[in-house]
Amino acid sequence: MVMRKQSCGMERRCITGVPELVRSLPSEERALFDRMFRVTRRSGRLILPGGMEKGRRIISHAPQGWQQIVRITNLVTGESTLFNEERARRPFETRSDAGVRASIEETRGDAFCHPEESTPLDLFGRVRGRHALTASNMAKYDHLHGVIIFDEHDPLVWEEGRIEDYLNVGMGWFMKAREQDPEARYPLFLWNCLWRAGASIVHGHAQVLLSVEPYSAVESLEKVRSSYNMKFGHEYETDLIDAHRALGLAMKRKNVEILAYLTPVKEKEAMILSRDYSSLAGAIAYVLHAYRDLGVQSFNLAILMPPLGEEGIFTVRLVDRGEPGIRSSDIGAMELYARTSVVAGDPFRLMEALKV
Repeated sequence: MVMRKQSCGMERRCITGVPELVRSLPSEERALFDRMFRVTRRSGRLILPGGMEKGRRIISHAPQGWQQIVRITNLVTGESTLFNEERARRPFETRSDAGVRASIEETRGDAFCHPEESTPLDLFGRVRGRHALTASNMAKYDHLHGVIIFDEHDPLVWEEGRIEDYLNVGMGWFMKAREQDPEARYPLFLWNCLWRAGASIVHGHAQVLLSVEPYSAVESLEKVRSSYNMKFGHEYETDLIDAHRALGLAMKRKNVEILAYLTPVKEKEAMILSRDYSSLAGAIAYVLHAYRDLGVQSFNLAILMPPLGEEGIFTVRLVDRGEPGIRSSDIGAMELYARTSVVAGDPFRLMEALKV
């Protein structure tokens, strides 16, 4: 199949230009990139019947119906993503920002607005911070599963001080849970913001779990680190950062690395890497500010952590879950069963927002 040339110039990098960008790298950087990622670009084409005016408007910028599809695969982790910017132009039924705000306000007065009286306690009680306290999850994922309830009802939180408190409360909960079950040592911090991200309650909250065995993503990541080091004699995360930096998709903020990840699970995925738990709040707040400027309202966040009491790398992954008012899901059979994500956004535009 004939491939059309990239639609962006090298003066403004974009996902469709990655094949040329990789070829232009110095030999050492290209060798590193090529051992970590595989990049292909193919052109899809379609023919519209004369009466399909809506479809003609959607692809009006794509001459003769051409669509450039870039696939990037992380050869180390097996993650794979298909990028097609045309998907961002599909029509959706949406709810206005005012409608979203109204939906949030309508839920004021829920159980999380009165957590002392309306939520259960863990056996060890509650952990309290300046801006949050914990409750025991009513319908547990695992045997040790708590909720960090924010004192602010509005779940759209951007302030570093508040996020720092949520993380501190989370660590306090992990330590108390470890006392309850000394065999449990694998922590997980989750934050689902709004219903698009799977939150069953609108009021701002995060979740904490502590398990006897590592969750699958944590265990897989540890295997990746071990096998990569044995094969190449390098630390996986160090090379991952360098591969992203070669394309201009990494930035450092204090002692934390922030990536616009090349194989995102969905839109606008950022990855934060640090060896210091206490440094995460500032980086998370920084990314969420960029998200706000990009119009993101609903997101998922997860912190993959080393076992309690051990040193290691903290990996934070954040992803946009789309406009809260869109009725269709952003996750389908491709993500669930083909294990290949389909993404409309461009990591280079995310990095531009992060660097502002």
